Amino acid sequence: MHPWYVPIDAEMVRRLYLEDRLTISQIATTAGCSDMTIRRRLQRFGIPPRRRGPPAKRGESHSRWTPALAYAVGLIATDGNLSRDGRHLAIPSKDVALLQSLRRCLGLTNGITRYRSGCGGVYYKLQWSDRVLYDWLENIGVTPAKSLTLGPLAIPHEYFADFFRGCIDGDGSIISYTDRYHAPKNPRYVYERLYVSIVSASYPFVRWLQAVVHEMTGANGSVTVRQPSRPNHHPIWCLRYAKRKSLRILGWMYYAPDLPCLARKRAIAERFISRLDPEYPERGGVAKLGETRRTQNSVPARA
Repeated sequence: MHPWYVPIDAEMVRRLYLEDRLTISQIATTAGCSDMTIRRRLQRFGIPPRRRGPPAKRGESHSRWTPALAYAVGLIATDGNLSRDGRHLAIPSKDVALLQSLRRCLGLTNGITRYRSGCGGVYYKLQWSDRVLYDWLENIGVTPAKSLTLGPLAIPHEYFADFFRGCIDGDGSIISYTDRYHAPKNPRYVYERLYVSIVSASYPFVRWLQAVVHEMTGANGSVTVRQPSRPNHHPIWCLRYAKRKSLRILGWMYYAPDLPCLARKRAIAERFISRLDPEYPERGGVAKLGETRRTQNSVPARA
């Protein structure tokens, strides 16, 4: 290989050029090479040139569902915000990687801003203007002031796992810890616990999630409520899956290795997904969760 040869992954170039619709110059900047190098690699990799003419308006293709779009809708529905001006959308997060993933899913080039909350914590925010996407989200059921009014959304069943994964990354959690409560009675009574949960101030939204997930996976999560401790606050509803139900949910959510997701949550899930029966079509089959085992790790893993 020539010492000046720049190694570039063909799938990365294909995704950036055809799916994310970046320009050749933008791809060259990402890969750290010249525009001419990218042009030559497009030809070498057999990637067809895009149709000439003006690009489609932003949001114009949002009616064509994809796993990336369904994931983005889950994030926006749970953790995002639709401005009342009818065009601006925003999503804040403590995790900049989550916003970077959303930006890739929607093909955005907007910058991510960093700010401090009133409590002194560091947060990040992605904000953009897209009237077409805004209107489309309203048509499927996402509206301003959604935290209390959110209900069932028009999500195709074939993309519901991606949507639900976005919800978990937005306002949910995957928790794993070692339970030693009964260990003093018997050293063998050490259990590994796993929970998948999502919270919302909208009861209809939580019950709708519970019903659709049960229909698709057979796992029926429990719904609990936390009453407000201060006046003018609202109850918070929690949908939670435990034991083998949580394992089935993880296998269903992370059905392929290359999916948009929050890496730290998937890292917890992967420890358990490997225990699923690989022959089960939805990776939600036989599992060995809940068996006693000896372990030295007693620190909860939480995301």
